[in-house]
Amino acid sequence: MWGRGHFSRTSVAESVSFSGIVQMDEDTHYNKVEDVVGSHVEDAVTFWAQSMSRNKDIMKIGCSLSEVCPHANSVFGNLDPKKIYGGLFSEDKCWYRCKVLKIINDEKCLVRYIDYGNTEILNRSDIVEIPLDLQFSSVAKKYRLWGLQIPSGQEVTQFDQGRTFLGSLIFEKEIKMRIKAAYQDGTVIAQAEYGSVDIGEEVAKKGFAEKCKLTSSTNTCEEKKSDPGHLVLRNLKSPIPSWGHRSNQSAFTRPKGRLSGRMTLDLKNENDAGNHVTFPKENLAVGDFNLGSNVSLAKIKQDQKLIEENERLKTEKEVLLESYKVLESKVEQTTQELQQEKATTMDLTKHLESTLKTRVGTRMENLAAKVEILKEIRRVNINVHFGNDLSDAMQVLDEECFTTPASLTELERIWAEYNLAQENIRTCENVNEGNILIAKRNEVQQKLNMAVEVFILEVDELPVNKRLKTLQDLSTSLEAVYGQAKEGTNSEEILKKFYDWKCDRREEFTNVRSETEVSLQRLVAWFQNTVKAFDLSVEESRTSEDTISSLDEILEKTESSVCKELEISLIEQGDADKEIILNTYSQVLQKIRSEERLITTIQSKYEDSIEFKKQIIECLNKNPNVDHLLSIKKTLKNLKARLRWKLVEKNNLEESDDHDGSEIEKIKQEIAHLRNSVFQEIYREQEEYEKLNSLVQKWFPELPLLYPEIGLLKYMNSGGLLTMSLERDLLDAEPMKELSSKRPLVCSEVNGQIILLKGYSVDVDTEARVIQRAAAYHRAWREAKEESGLLPLIFLFLCKSDPMAYLMVPYYPRANLSAVQASVPLTSEEALKVMKGVAQGLHILHKADIIHGSLHQNNVFALNREQGIVGDFDFTKSVSQRASVNMVIGDLSLISPELKMGKPASPSSDLYAYGCLLLWDYNVKSLLYSLIYCRSSVTAEQVLNAECFLVPKGKSTPNPEKDTEYTQYKEKEELKMENLDKYKEKTRNDEANFD
Repeated sequence: MWGRGHFSRTSVAESVSFSGIVQMDEDTHYNKVEDVVGSHVEDAVTFWAQSMSRNKDIMKIGCSLSEVCPHANSVFGNLDPKKIYGGLFSEDKCWYRCKVLKIINDEKCLVRYIDYGNTEILNRSDIVEIPLDLQFSSVAKKYRLWGLQIPSGQEVTQFDQGRTFLGSLIFEKEIKMRIKAAYQDGTVIAQAEYGSVDIGEEVAKKGFAEKCKLTSSTNTCEEKKSDPGHLVLRNLKSPIPSWGHRSNQSAFTRPKGRLSGRMTLDLKNENDAGNHVTFPKENLAVGDFNLGSNVSLAKIKQDQKLIEENERLKTEKEVLLESYKVLESKVEQTTQELQQEKATTMDLTKHLESTLKTRVGTRMENLAAKVEILKEIRRVNINVHFGNDLSDAMQVLDEECFTTPASLTELERIWAEYNLAQENIRTCENVNEGNILIAKRNEVQQKLNMAVEVFILEVDELPVNKRLKTLQDLSTSLEAVYGQAKEGTNSEEILKKFYDWKCDRREEFTNVRSETEVSLQRLVAWFQNTVKAFDLSVEESRTSEDTISSLDEILEKTESSVCKELEISLIEQGDADKEIILNTYSQVLQKIRSEERLITTIQSKYEDSIEFKKQIIECLNKNPNVDHLLSIKKTLKNLKARLRWKLVEKNNLEESDDHDGSEIEKIKQEIAHLRNSVFQEIYREQEEYEKLNSLVQKWFPELPLLYPEIGLLKYMNSGGLLTMSLERDLLDAEPMKELSSKRPLVCSEVNGQIILLKGYSVDVDTEARVIQRAAAYHRAWREAKEESGLLPLIFLFLCKSDPMAYLMVPYYPRANLSAVQASVPLTSEEALKVMKGVAQGLHILHKADIIHGSLHQNNVFALNREQGIVGDFDFTKSVSQRASVNMVIGDLSLISPELKMGKPASPSSDLYAYGCLLLWDYNVKSLLYSLIYCRSSVTAEQVLNAECFLVPKGKSTPNPEKDTEYTQYKEKEELKMENLDKYKEKTRNDEANFD
């Protein structure tokens, strides 16, 4: 029975039929005990409380709101009653979570602070949005005393007394709540106990509540509650009773760290305010609600309007007070400014009074200082100010100007005729016709020789070097003063305008200077007369008017003249003046450059003439001698014959049953010596070819035509790469099947260098193309050689017995990127060094209009882990054939998208492959993006100058672990190579013994 305060578990399970009461679910267990602290009282049987277990949650909520709310946006538009907002509590100006209960007007809303239970009317500006992580259920719960209800017809006074009494029992006290049931709106029906006191029984004893009667009708205790709207308004700023100071008050609901010093208030002051500082505002006096039984809703609304009017007047008062403070501050500031102005005026007056006493002395002192400055300026060269240096430069150009020598014109005419004759010989393919052209060339050569001698004699008489040095010094000095000249047309009008301007400025300056000198002379004469006036020994009397009266006028005139001259001497030139001087300077500099070019041409022709005369004296009317080359070829032929004979002798001894090991060893040494001799002669042959090639290019284009047997034309067409003296059987080569199974590939040693010999199958058509492609690659390498970033080509030769072309290149064992990255991967710094060299190689190739087309991890070498070079490609294939081979690195294809679409290969295709190879280094993301996505606008030169490659020169930071690892790896590889050599030697001996 409700009247007794008991409610059995069975009756709960049978689903009580009270209106608005629901059956207990799994989360709300019957007779479950909760420890709570009371926070707000609505009436004698209804209050709000916070669970003891949520203490930390309240602290966290307070800290979060104090950080978020001051910067959050105020609410606008329609407010959601289900949404949680942040509200600024008017009492302590702290932020708490709230829900909107009612919108009173456009500016004000009634809210409930959900973590405490009390309500307040707030302006919209004091309500803000809060983030989703603060949108969770309230900390405080609404409780109703089990089995009790407010008596019907209860007076307002008794209602307020009941609230006060219940507040004295539960506010800020730890209460045990035994849960009995729950309303649909979340109100929990529970039995409240404080120690051994049953709070519900105490309220009932005082007559503030009565026991509910169990009924199945809809007129339950819920209906006994007062009108909701009335209770809401009555709870607005409702008071909490002022209890006495308790020494063991719980600080459970105090949100630490967010009251900015308000925590230091003592508890008495907090009670006097009508509420604890951590609760939203409820600071009206208890007596404000002791209105008697005739209190109505209209009266409450009237009181609310008075409260709002009071708040408005309070706001206006604050605004007026702020305006008053601003005006007071301005008045104070104005007063201070007036005092400062007054002090400044007084100081100025005192200064004038003191200076008037010494005015004449000060004036004379200033004038003397200006005269000293003027003396210094007159001593300093002011040529630049009036363009005198330009006038001097023009005088130098006019007086000793170089003109084109008469012999130069004739020399250039004959030289052009000579070059044409040389070109005709160069393109001639018939020997008979060539002899005729050579005879004509020799005639022109005779005339050129005479013209050269005349020209040399004439130039020897000219002070060419001296004049060039004068012009260079002149241009250097002018550039230091005037800077960069502007481009313009050569016009005498510019020089005329400059001379007119210079004369005007000079005349003006002369007049000003004369005026200054006259004024100073008058001043000196005045001083001389003054000396006589004040000399007592002079008997001649002079009136003061004669001596002193004109002083002010003389001083004024002298000061004016001196200042005017200083102004003209020191003032910056105007735009018109600067334009005239700059145009004149540009004109002068153009003349200097023109004469310098003429002198450079004369010097160049003079050097060419000297060289021509030196060559022609030895070879006039006769061709260069090729006997030395033929002698070398004869020596090579003998050496190769001896080498082949020794190779046959060695093979015969090895195949014999009773061969002598010492004899074989001796023959091997002779073979090695002969091989070295052959290569030494081949190098000498190449040097001789190079000399003849130089003569062909400069003086004797007929040599390939006259001596076809020496093969000079093939050498020239191959860029110096082709040799006809080297043969495959002269090398002691080992097959390298592990490197390539597609073409003959052997390894050998030449002059202490390990080389690879690549064999290409050729026919009549492909032979010329192979030589042409290899020559183009070789010429690109020769441009920078070791700095080119390209694999060098040593020799190219053709097999006489088989249709094969052999290319000799250096061998770098296990130095390609695939092997390096598989064994000891490059560090980031090493990778940048290597890939910079690869970029340099691509740049050299692209500059020579060569597309690699087959750049991959096995065709890029990391020499000593710091120098990257690009390997050569298959010279029998075209660019499109090389680019069509599907190459991958990991899961990434090196074939660019445009090649897959059938478009021709381009430098961009090489850079795409380069970008894929660069993927292992995480420091080059921006460069990779440009290479893979912006390839159409990226060149190898831009890659070479990328920021990631611009590392400072010097020693890199040592990495002991990597160095040790690499050293161990290198030692292991050397040991492998040594064991491999021993194994090969043992295999040969075993085969010989077996035979």
